[in-house]
Amino acid sequence: MRVSPRRRLAAAALALGMLTGVAACGGTDSGDGQITLTVDVFSQFGYAELYKEYMASHPNIKIVERGTGTNLDDYSPKLTQWLAAGSGAGDIVAIEEGLLVEYKANPGNFVNLLDHGAGDLKANFMDWKWNQGLTPDGKRLIGLGTDVGGMAMCYRKDLFAKANLPTDRAAVSKLWPTWDDYITTGRKFAAANTGASFLDAATNTFNTILLQNAGAGTGYSYYDTAGNLVVDANPAVRQAYDTTVKIIDNKLTGKFGSWSDEWVSAFKQAKFATIACPAWMTGVIEGNAGPEAKGKWDIATVPGNGGNWGGSFLAVPKQGKHQKEAIELAKFLTSPQGQIGAFKSKGALPSSPQALDDPAVKDAKNAYFSDAPVGEIFGSGARNLRPVYMGPKNQAVRTEVENAVRTVELGQRSPADGWTDAVTKAKSAAQK
Repeated sequence: MRVSPRRRLAAAALALGMLTGVAACGGTDSGDGQITLTVDVFSQFGYAELYKEYMASHPNIKIVERGTGTNLDDYSPKLTQWLAAGSGAGDIVAIEEGLLVEYKANPGNFVNLLDHGAGDLKANFMDWKWNQGLTPDGKRLIGLGTDVGGMAMCYRKDLFAKANLPTDRAAVSKLWPTWDDYITTGRKFAAANTGASFLDAATNTFNTILLQNAGAGTGYSYYDTAGNLVVDANPAVRQAYDTTVKIIDNKLTGKFGSWSDEWVSAFKQAKFATIACPAWMTGVIEGNAGPEAKGKWDIATVPGNGGNWGGSFLAVPKQGKHQKEAIELAKFLTSPQGQIGAFKSKGALPSSPQALDDPAVKDAKNAYFSDAPVGEIFGSGARNLRPVYMGPKNQAVRTEVENAVRTVELGQRSPADGWTDAVTKAKSAAQK
């Protein structure tokens, strides 16, 4: 789900107020025997109905979710602060895959789930997803996997029709087997003068291309697997940057800063035609574009060769007062049925093989996206997804690199200066 990041900034101010305004501890007791468990998340995890189901079968438990809609860049510093202070974190906390290595460096902050029967659940997750939650020595499991981020390209059929481009998802997929073909299609769209840009922003596309390149090549992005910063040495990073610059040079982006209020408004106003679309993004699009855009969106294959962007874990901080109850809730939310529920709610693609094989996922269609067969589109290649290693300061480094891409997109720096800035500031971020 992430990088991620999974992140609507339109709700960030409200959500951040919730994060800072709630009592500085996790679960509480009501005095009548009922326990309140706090679950800290970012973006949209799709747990609302699952909470209701769990509370119905556990009348002694009340669940409060904090941070829904929060931008990951707002959420992660708060979580880091709470863990360092030894108080303030929820009973369960979501950890985005790009931050997992950083948090695994201090495993003592979290309950070792292997000590509480989690080892029996290993078969419920794809091997690589399970292994990501383990400490390097394999002796501690700090998080149970939620989703993975299979890639596609979401597009507006009405804008494609206005530009005299195909609207059928199979025909659209054939337009762009490569990113160069995507740029060519973008030029045709731009020439039609629809009043909309071809894509939302450069940063989302850059990250997609980077993770594709890294997954198909080295298996890592900003850090190698030994923990060395390799922004300027990993060809996957530079290739993604150069391709993104081509998109910018062709004036195809709307320059809507990802996760900003302007970006959210652009969805509602149909200001762009395509967006790089990991599975979890479908829930973001529906939430941002609103019910009036139902049936105007569809889903095609992504240029290049698949890719994997996003995915999170649920962990139980040791500072919590009700660890036993929190562990059981985390197991429920990440169970095959829990992952199916999240998929139905917000499109989060399960990391559970059993969930992926379930007809509720495998045969799923999304009415909002013109009945696109999302189970087939996202699920068919899920088992073949290649994880990309994220280093100890991945989020901070990624932010600096994407900020540099943004300055090029806005015309504030030349591509050459933008690259120099990306490398310099990434190195600085890695040392903090």
